[in-house]
Amino acid sequence: MRKIKEADKCQSCPSRGKGIFCELENNDLDDLSQHKVTNTYKKGQTLFVQGNHPFGLYCINSGNIKVTKTGADGKETIVRVAQGGDVLGHRSLFTNDFYTATATALEDTKVCFIDKKYILKLIEDKPSVSLHVINKLSRDMGAAENKLTSLHQKNVRERLAELLLLLEQTHGEDVEEGRKLNIKLTREEMATMIGTANETLIRFISEFKDEGLIEQKGKTIILTNKEKLADWANLAY
Repeated sequence: MRKIKEADKCQSCPSRGKGIFCELENNDLDDLSQHKVTNTYKKGQTLFVQGNHPFGLYCINSGNIKVTKTGADGKETIVRVAQGGDVLGHRSLFTNDFYTATATALEDTKVCFIDKKYILKLIEDKPSVSLHVINKLSRDMGAAENKLTSLHQKNVRERLAELLLLLEQTHGEDVEEGRKLNIKLTREEMATMIGTANETLIRFISEFKDEGLIEQKGKTIILTNKEKLADWANLAY
């Protein structure tokens, strides 16, 4: 058996309780640790590229990764932002299709890669892993349906308010002023997530600040009035 650093063992993963392997026993986690490769990706580095063939599964230890699709016109759209505990490449892995998106680190991110042959055997042998994968695929499908509905039925102001609340759920942190979004996205990245122009996004962010819904400290956004944001997003709060 190869020697694994303590920090790289699955038992030491800070996102262990959020992932698809959270119910595995220590012996199984030891075996999993032996069959994975742990890498650190710098901001801007790519894990995999749309159109490439999948060779395994990516499990995020810590950090944030943007998942983007490039259309026929060359325009890039952010599909979602993945964080610690999320897995990437699972849909392409099980359908044996090419990657339908590109994954890029938004910051220094620690990721574990698990070979296709091993992960498929683990899913076959461990029902808990299978159930978590099914749950993950179901949630992904639900999120995609909600995003499609939002793009078709809501205006830009509503979509921006909804995006801020979704980011708060996944990356929110309590601070004195309210809830800080512990993720740094450029204005261009946020604009692609709600399907609008960069200039339009900036205009609505200014409006949100003027109305007291959010504050900004540098590039960090703080939600100061979640109830009003939910109202503007046409969401039940």
